[in-house]
Amino acid sequence: MTDRRARVAIIGAGFGGLGMAIALRRAGDDDFVILEKGDDVGGCWRENSYPGAACDVPSHLYSFSFEPKFDWSRRYAPQAEIFAYLRHCADKYGLRPHIRFGTEVRAADFDATEGRWRITTGGGEVISARALVSACGQLSRPALPRLDGLETFGGVTFHSARWNHDYELTGKRVAVVGTGASAVQFVPEIVPRVAQLSLFQRSAPYVIPKPDRVYGAISRALLGRVPGLLALSRGRVYARNEARGLALLQFPSLLRLYVTLFRRHLARNISDPRLRARLTPDYPMGCKRILISNDYYPALAQPHVEVVTEEIERVVPRGIVTRDGRTRAVDAIIFGTGFTATQFLAPMAVRGLGGRLLDEAWRAGAEAYLGMTVSGFPNLFLLYGPNTNLGHNSIVYMLESQIAYVMQCLQALDAQELRYLDVRADVQHSFNEALQEQLERSVWASGCTSWYQTADGKQTNNWPGFTFTYRRRTRRPDFNAFAKVSARAGTVSVR
Repeated sequence: MTDRRARVAIIGAGFGGLGMAIALRRAGDDDFVILEKGDDVGGCWRENSYPGAACDVPSHLYSFSFEPKFDWSRRYAPQAEIFAYLRHCADKYGLRPHIRFGTEVRAADFDATEGRWRITTGGGEVISARALVSACGQLSRPALPRLDGLETFGGVTFHSARWNHDYELTGKRVAVVGTGASAVQFVPEIVPRVAQLSLFQRSAPYVIPKPDRVYGAISRALLGRVPGLLALSRGRVYARNEARGLALLQFPSLLRLYVTLFRRHLARNISDPRLRARLTPDYPMGCKRILISNDYYPALAQPHVEVVTEEIERVVPRGIVTRDGRTRAVDAIIFGTGFTATQFLAPMAVRGLGGRLLDEAWRAGAEAYLGMTVSGFPNLFLLYGPNTNLGHNSIVYMLESQIAYVMQCLQALDAQELRYLDVRADVQHSFNEALQEQLERSVWASGCTSWYQTADGKQTNNWPGFTFTYRRRTRRPDFNAFAKVSARAGTVSVR
């Protein structure tokens, strides 16, 4: 039994889901529903409310091009402002009546006869949609390490993306597991409050200075009143960030400049040579995400902070035991261990043509044509899907490229009276074969393990090119890349 029918069902109400919904509304299409598991919009910017949470892309570029914001408080916007911006977008464009909050998608099955997706929610509701757009993102499910004895711990544990704001850290002995982007932001915020902090580091990140600053009242007023000034700022930031891609994508030797910047930053803030050695990465710069912070290293130099590089052996009721046999007593364990970024639509059970599971299709690692469509899963579109993450620029720019592409595909379903569009397997294979070859020559394949790749080493997350290249390739869909099934007849030949 179907409880609701819609032309388009969107999963997630973060940047991607809201942007997709706004595009539909601006095109005069109100026949859509947004399925959001949380209690508000915002996606990762709702979830990640830990102390110090902020964006590492300059704020003027981290917004929709059609809804620019001139009054950011600083160059790198804090979480609360980005969350407020997304709520503003949902309200301004009248999206809330279309959103089902507290609704988690459990399964989605494609009916080839009708050319519709049947989406089952956690509450047992079934929604039928002509097209399904996944806007879950790559950073939506926290990754927790498997630590022996964790269930015996008598203190408090939580992940940075599920920050326990009710727990008072003041005067507590705290263990932080993980040294990724989140930890680099929240560790400096909690160090002044805790009695002792043990930072368990598996591999040291490259951290360079953060060129942050507050935007004063005069600056904000000029940006709001002088025509074109905000657009100029956005363009300048975009061009500067895109230029950084030269080092990551084509000329790795340019990263030497950033290595020098890192070493100076580390030496300036860490005087202890032993600690400095622990904080020096043992892999090429750029292989993992390069982080920015002005207060991370000063925080680690404090006398009540210890950087632990020994591997965790087990957790005991009152602390953590490392491989060297030492036990560190702690009251709380905070995991800054990132997300299950390579799993994409998990744990949803998505079945396409012939009932094939998407998990089965992606057994060797997720892949999609242009990061958006998967052969055998018609009328399914992924925003921020496989190989569309960036190491140098704003993901919002990529999302807008994808949304425009999906809109044209949706329009083609109507204009050509199609039951569905299904990207051809040979097209998807050729695209991803070339993509992987390109990625093998990138800095991300220079010898480290990261969230950019699966356990088997397949790089499933990053786009190995410039964002303007991606926009050019997605400006207009090549419908010859798809098998097209008419609403009245069989498959249309596309070769």
